[in-house]
Amino acid sequence: MKWIVRVNTKTGKIAKEKASAEELQWGGRRLISKFLLREVPPTCDPLGRYNKLIIAPGLLGDSAITTTGKFSVGGKSPLTRGVKESDVGGEAGRKIADLGIKALVLEELPDAPVTSVLKVTLDKIELIEMAELKGKLVSETIKLLRETFGKEAGLLCVGPAGEMKLGGAGIAVSGPQDVQVRYAGRGGLGAVMGSKGVKAIVVDATGAPSPAVFDKALLREAGKALVQGIMADPKTENRHVYGTPAVLTLCNEIGILPTRNFSAGRFEKAAEICGDRVAELIGQRGGDGRSGTPCVRGCVIACSNIFPDPTGKRIVASLQYENIALLGSNCGIGDIDAIAELNNLCNEVGVDAIETGAAIGVAMEAGVVSFGDAEGAKDLIRQIGRGTWLGRILGNGVVVTGKVLGVRRVPAIKGQAIPAYDPRSLKGNGVTYVTSPMGADHTAGNMLETAKTINPLGIEKQVEGSRKLQIRGAILDTMGLCLFTRPPFTKNPDLFLPLLKGRYGWDLAYADVQRMGIDTLETEREFNRRSGAGEEFNDMPEFMREEPLPPMNSVYDLPLSEMQRVWDVKIPEDVF
Repeated sequence: MKWIVRVNTKTGKIAKEKASAEELQWGGRRLISKFLLREVPPTCDPLGRYNKLIIAPGLLGDSAITTTGKFSVGGKSPLTRGVKESDVGGEAGRKIADLGIKALVLEELPDAPVTSVLKVTLDKIELIEMAELKGKLVSETIKLLRETFGKEAGLLCVGPAGEMKLGGAGIAVSGPQDVQVRYAGRGGLGAVMGSKGVKAIVVDATGAPSPAVFDKALLREAGKALVQGIMADPKTENRHVYGTPAVLTLCNEIGILPTRNFSAGRFEKAAEICGDRVAELIGQRGGDGRSGTPCVRGCVIACSNIFPDPTGKRIVASLQYENIALLGSNCGIGDIDAIAELNNLCNEVGVDAIETGAAIGVAMEAGVVSFGDAEGAKDLIRQIGRGTWLGRILGNGVVVTGKVLGVRRVPAIKGQAIPAYDPRSLKGNGVTYVTSPMGADHTAGNMLETAKTINPLGIEKQVEGSRKLQIRGAILDTMGLCLFTRPPFTKNPDLFLPLLKGRYGWDLAYADVQRMGIDTLETEREFNRRSGAGEEFNDMPEFMREEPLPPMNSVYDLPLSEMQRVWDVKIPEDVF
């Protein structure tokens, strides 16, 4: 990958530049952090002309290594007002990488409202106005794009929420055969794309030459070792059968499952919405339903699913733990079919299900609809798509919703909704939410995996654990690898070396790989420091420090000074 493609959405000018020697060392999340600090004024309006939307495959994005079809999308977040990177699966990432594109950068703003499609092919890159897409739902958009550009193209698009520049808007990416829609959901990046007047990006890699790999045999053997390590890990089979909903039962047991706007950590109907139940219904109903589907081609983990209705017709693909928790237990809804429908509505309208579920929970606390009212919740999401005043409030996220409706219990840090792991009973996640440059984001360093070795209710080792996992996440996001590839690297961190040697010919030590993750975090942190999104101004919500969380009756008691020690922790010799 050697090209930086810059798209000026004001003039329509498109420039294709060769990446510099330094830029060639960057990928995915690290590249986004570098471009933001170098090119975006930290205090700029996230929806203004100076912000940029950056799309970047990982360093291994043009290889056949498992899971590397995932890619990163980033910019200054309308929610956190700091750096934001969201990685996503689907078909487009590999195609962008196959075209040799290291970064696709949307710049400036159009002079007048416009509905454009960016078409990217081997021979030509152009902005095409397609007014017929204006206001279309995501499935309608994908259908029309297929009719125009064919079945082989990779697609990214925003729904009505992105066009309206709502802070909860995400970017949808079509999966294989358009069965799934994947989301770069967190941080409002769909609003950034919408502000550029770009409804969709179409990527056709037809005719693209194979990348110049340094050592194909070495890369192939390293990829085989990675797959063997993944398949040998007991968690892989669990994820293949049950997907991410598998953790819901554990989260309920240890009291961290968001329930009725984070007022409790355990839900009485958890058994009706857990991973076992999801897998059971998929098996019973048949039809379109299936477990063990990949979000990118070549993924051996295949943790996604297609969830069907009682007749076997697909409701949503994929149904994930976070979405079940925020749209389900957090809203007092224990009907898995209703939760799946809510998830699908979020996908169609183009909003992050985590942010939207949290906002609906706050609206329920305010009495807009009652806890447990699934039909009322569906109506609220439909209102987001229609752009009613209430819909626009909810679509701008949980903080705006809480302010307008006068609710004190607003589960957010750095302006972004807290994910489905309440930090009062999983305190290491609180350290991650507050100190990570990403804000409240479970993918930035989720301490659930340490719950058996570090007391989740205690204070000791939480800072050290979060620091380690934050670096891990930054490394994997830079490579373009899924977080679920961790186990083989934990056993053998040097496995990164033949992957990079085989692809690029780089002679690195593991310490060099670790520095990639540390440098990414430090670069992001510096951008946030300059933008005012640092942790010193974004502590844990006050209610979480004061309201005990049933059933553990715990409060969040790590002081900010203790959490900030995360930046002074001595880095272990190997993070994995």
